[in-house]
Amino acid sequence: MNSTGQLVFPIVSKSIVYSEYGDPSSVLKCHSYEINEPKDNEIIIKNLACPVNPSDINQIQGVYPSKPKLTTDLGTKEPSAVCGNEAVFEIIKLGKSVSGNDFKIGDWVLPAGVNFGTWRSFAVATPSDLLKISNDKISVNQAATIAVNPSSAYQMLTFYQKLQPGDWFIQNGGNSQVGKAAIQIGKKLGLNSISIVRDRPDLDSLKDELYKLGATKVITEEENASKQFGSTIKEWLDGKSITLALNCIGGSNCTNMVRKLGKDAILLTYGGMSMKPVSIPTSLFIFKDLTAKGFWITENIKKFPGSRPETIAKVLKLMESGDIIDSEYSSITFDPLTTTDEEFLEAFKNAYANSKSGKQLIRFESEYPSV
Repeated sequence: MNSTGQLVFPIVSKSIVYSEYGDPSSVLKCHSYEINEPKDNEIIIKNLACPVNPSDINQIQGVYPSKPKLTTDLGTKEPSAVCGNEAVFEIIKLGKSVSGNDFKIGDWVLPAGVNFGTWRSFAVATPSDLLKISNDKISVNQAATIAVNPSSAYQMLTFYQKLQPGDWFIQNGGNSQVGKAAIQIGKKLGLNSISIVRDRPDLDSLKDELYKLGATKVITEEENASKQFGSTIKEWLDGKSITLALNCIGGSNCTNMVRKLGKDAILLTYGGMSMKPVSIPTSLFIFKDLTAKGFWITENIKKFPGSRPETIAKVLKLMESGDIIDSEYSSITFDPLTTTDEEFLEAFKNAYANSKSGKQLIRFESEYPSV
């Protein structure tokens, strides 16, 4: 930006990259590169915010099935990839042939596909790379995190089992970001939920939080494991059965949860935080005809063309109406234009280090105008 406040090219974009797989604390690097005036079909975007997700960390470690290609396209000395899959960007410059009917300066956009590389301050994209969203009724935090957690919750509740108002679903990890989204979406759909959480000193406070989000019932892992407590759950169901279970824990937690399912129920596994396998008694498969499936939203993008924009549009409406409220994140905010490469890298390393204690969000505040 020059002294008159106008956008001047080239722009220097800072990015977090890796050229080899391994521990993020040791393999991450900051790479700065120049972005020139957009070509006719290009769009220049600036990052507003991006989360640090478990899948991002797994990609860096090399254990995630979906990985970006390592290239030297951005001028790195070694073939590298930009980290990150989720973010919200703002359009700051359009190429001459980009239709103003589709995109305009100031629009908020999300990556339309996977492996975009979102841990950077500015980027060059084409129209097909981007998905525009409205920005008048949602926060930057909501926009930056809409594509993974709430979208996963929405798809799991609507793609696999034809649940009707009054039906029940059960989930472990009820206080996870996906779990909280499932509670809120389920409430809007008229569904009843049982959410399993770990016992803790502030259990009553956590339960109050989940009930305010719309949880029908919240139980502990100990209650989930108790045969005696099963009679209480039967009273809650009042003759109905639970036909959908969402699992992100695995191990005995999942096994005990599955015992509460009714005939023809579906178990969807989207995570394994206990690092223990999913184990289901043979009798449940035989006599209840259970179905156990894996859920991976990245695969659904490929398997169901159009599912990403359709799901995001549905979730966006729920956010705009207040049915899904803003989640709490630990955020780091800085101006990438005045931050050194070392400080930029340190911000992401700190977010990674703190990711086990809560969701992390990097927020960018720069003075680049949109012209």
